[in-house]
Amino acid sequence: MENRLEKVRKNHEKGYNCAQAVACAFCEEVGIDEETMFKLSEGFGLGMGGMDGVCGAVSAAVLLNGLKNSTAHLEHPDSKKDTYALSKLITKEFMEKNQSILCKDLKGVETKKVLRSCDGCIEDATKIIEKYL
Repeated sequence: MENRLEKVRKNHEKGYNCAQAVACAFCEEVGIDEETMFKLSEGFGLGMGGMDGVCGAVSAAVLLNGLKNSTAHLEHPDSKKDTYALSKLITKEFMEKNQSILCKDLKGVETKKVLRSCDGCIEDATKIIEKYL
């Protein structure tokens, strides 16, 4: 776990957004090269670009869940129920720990009360998704 958290921290220090920092640390587990993962997760940063959406680190955890758990049966999608259930667990666990999954709430944009730093969010999301992958 410490190696993974170090990778996530280094990604963030290099300028990866929160989603990219988390998602790119799990490329090997989900079978995607880092450049592709970087592109896939870019739009989830900053609460989907405007702080009004879900935290990028949480979005990355949900993205990783889908990549790992989907059966990819295009003609007969059959893994959605299980993937949704795990996504719900991921977001619930993050919410219980941090009181919100929305970027603006976590950063205290309206309340001026920061619930969790970006570094804290990426650490929490990493620990949560690592349990489920």
